Amino acid sequence: MAPTLPPDIVETTVDPADRPGLRSLLDSLVRRYDRADAPAFLHDAPGLGAALPLALHERLFQMRESDDTAALVVRGGPVGDGVPPTPGHWQDRVPGATRYQDFWLTLLASQLGEPVCWSTLQGSRLLGDVLPIKGEEEEQTGHGSATELAFHVEDAFHDRRCDLLALLTLRNVDRVPTTLATTGSLDLAALDLDVLFEPRFLISPDPEHLRGLPAADRPQPRLSAVLHGRRDSPALRVDPAFTRAPEADPAARRAFDGLCAQLADRLVPVEVPVGDVLLINNHRAVHGRRPFRARYDGTDRWLRKATVLRELSPPDTALPSARARVLNPF
Repeated sequence: MAPTLPPDIVETTVDPADRPGLRSLLDSLVRRYDRADAPAFLHDAPGLGAALPLALHERLFQMRESDDTAALVVRGGPVGDGVPPTPGHWQDRVPGATRYQDFWLTLLASQLGEPVCWSTLQGSRLLGDVLPIKGEEEEQTGHGSATELAFHVEDAFHDRRCDLLALLTLRNVDRVPTTLATTGSLDLAALDLDVLFEPRFLISPDPEHLRGLPAADRPQPRLSAVLHGRRDSPALRVDPAFTRAPEADPAARRAFDGLCAQLADRLVPVEVPVGDVLLINNHRAVHGRRPFRARYDGTDRWLRKATVLRELSPPDTALPSARARVLNPF
């Protein structure tokens, strides 16, 4: 039996009667733009939301305009087949091999804001791959497998971390669930909010951002708060695998441990079958992944990922569109 989801994790299912029309829409987008990361498509994509089924369009609009929804699962979309074997590395993916999936993912993500990427991740590609890589089984990144991916906010180390995270499942024959915990499930009265709202925690980037960066050039983490915003409905900046409190601040360590214990206790597994899209509010939910045994035979779990800012800042929009979406974390 599937677990009962908290009320701020919402599911919506595309009506089967709407799928042929959506497939025709994707056909037209592929013909017109060729690539889902084409600047022309990224410019037009927000307006193309009007072509989505009304119920889905309204759900997406609500998620963009309000923080009430911590996560939204879009089920029954039009792109559940035709996926090539899972590559052994993100560098090995065949360009255009998941074109329809990429257009669907980007179309949905663009209703929530502006897709962006980091200059330090996967060759500055706008859409990323989440898949196991041989030799990285124990890593706390999207390329690990043998160990549980600890719950976290995406890129918690950075002030310009994404507002929303979009994940589309290309393959998941082992039914490995994504895990989620939300701010709406927290017992705030039992937390030391005074400490958690203060900049008393050091959050480091995960190893993917540092790959190839000389040790001398690696930034030192600075003190940050792990909760911010409204005290009665705080936003999260939590990544336990890469967060520590200074040794001279045991109160911060206790407060952080209390927050993490609550989140761990409230984690729920969410299955996202092939073709479904999971949209996560990166301020209202942490996400992780259960462990699995990677086979490296083309059948492993494979997701496509988009990260979204609700809006680009004015300095970004002054640049050409493609460059504006590539952010430098350091």
